[in-house]
Amino acid sequence: MVGISTYVSGGALMSLDCGFDAIGNATLILQDKKPILATDPWFEGSAYFGSWGLSHAIPEQQRNDILACEFIWLSHGHPDHLSGDSVALLKNKKILLPDHEGGRVRRDLEEQGFDVHVLPDRTWLQLSPRIRVMTIADYNQDGILLAEVNGRLVVNLNDASDHGWATFVRSMIKNYQRSFLLSLAGFGDADMANLFDENGERLPEPPRTPLGKTLSRRAAYWGTTAVIPFSAMHRYQRADSVWANSRAATLEDYADEFDESVAELLPAFARFDCVNDSVEELDPARNVEPARDPREFGDDWGDRLERADELKVTSYFKSIDHLGTCLDFVRFEVGGQEHLVELRGKGFEKGITFEVPRGSLMTAVKYEVFDDLLIGNFMKATLHGEWGPGGLYPDFTPYIAKYADNGRAKTASELRAYHAAYFRRDPSGYLRHKLDVALLMPLQANTSNFLRSRLGAHSTVFNAAKKAFWSVKGKVA
Repeated sequence: MVGISTYVSGGALMSLDCGFDAIGNATLILQDKKPILATDPWFEGSAYFGSWGLSHAIPEQQRNDILACEFIWLSHGHPDHLSGDSVALLKNKKILLPDHEGGRVRRDLEEQGFDVHVLPDRTWLQLSPRIRVMTIADYNQDGILLAEVNGRLVVNLNDASDHGWATFVRSMIKNYQRSFLLSLAGFGDADMANLFDENGERLPEPPRTPLGKTLSRRAAYWGTTAVIPFSAMHRYQRADSVWANSRAATLEDYADEFDESVAELLPAFARFDCVNDSVEELDPARNVEPARDPREFGDDWGDRLERADELKVTSYFKSIDHLGTCLDFVRFEVGGQEHLVELRGKGFEKGITFEVPRGSLMTAVKYEVFDDLLIGNFMKATLHGEWGPGGLYPDFTPYIAKYADNGRAKTASELRAYHAAYFRRDPSGYLRHKLDVALLMPLQANTSNFLRSRLGAHSTVFNAAKKAFWSVKGKVA
């Protein structure tokens, strides 16, 4: 049965003995007598080379509560979740991280002097008398947080979608009478959307599903009693990316066709009291500053690559083995000048041209954060040759952004070890997810070949996986 909250409005913000605030882009502030933990705090600066700003201001009280928390949880390395400007103000905190393979975020923060704690998967950590948390990392380099707050369960999926953990999480949710789903829902702008064909025509926008319908379907799937819109509270602010604001969700979009018989839709910015189940909507000011010049963020579109830059760009892309199995070339137009990276050396039928300013390109290559360019949506990408309906998925973006840059898995052998590590964490969940993907893919993608390529044809892990796969397939059939 759907739980119904008591709404409180008017006057000063209600006091909170135990509960949580949802604010900003993807920030939860958990409180038990005092602020205890904040998730993915972004309250200073911008993200994605200045392309993203917060859609709404962070109220002073919530900012102060973030600064007062003992614990900070960071889901993953995207700068709207791990904000460098914000985290720099949290040096005295205990930083909690999901156990991501590659350990990149952990190492980077430790090198900067932070007190970092990697949490083992699916293990409760008591933070205060009435708050405990559990985290799960997946092979897509996303992390989710389950937070029990005075007997209520907050399910913070942020940007993540199921990559093998859905069965476990759904079983956990069933144990709670009151549960909250927080999940990214939008119209596709939180990924590379600035895509063109060879004729210079922008690729058509995918059909839009009303976001309320999307959220209520998710609530039904996960079994939560309430939904809070989350992880999409940004605005495009660079003059070369403001075009994408037409694809960004607004607060009003989340109620569109929401099914209230399934779950309760709570405000995106809200304070929830986990003692008496009352909720108060927060009303932060909307950010409406004019578009900003890309040069404020180190990007002059007239700058050209130097010879040393070209060598670095070539080395970066050639270091990722998988690209050479599915692409012939990656081409760059920088300051009106072309630089070509040949990947297979046997033709130029399939590839990508990126039109991008030198400053952000070289920063992305230096720090291995190419996904920040894709999500920023000021870089233009033209697809050459035959690409599937997924565009840059599944063969380009995951292998660069997820496995190589963040997972540190670039070669074929490193990639096999990477996936084997996640398989060992939850063999049945991993296989079930891969089977689901295979059944949804055109032409019934061959899951056995997928596992063999990732784990090694003669490995003990692969043989166990093959046996388990056919067991699962038999039960499904």
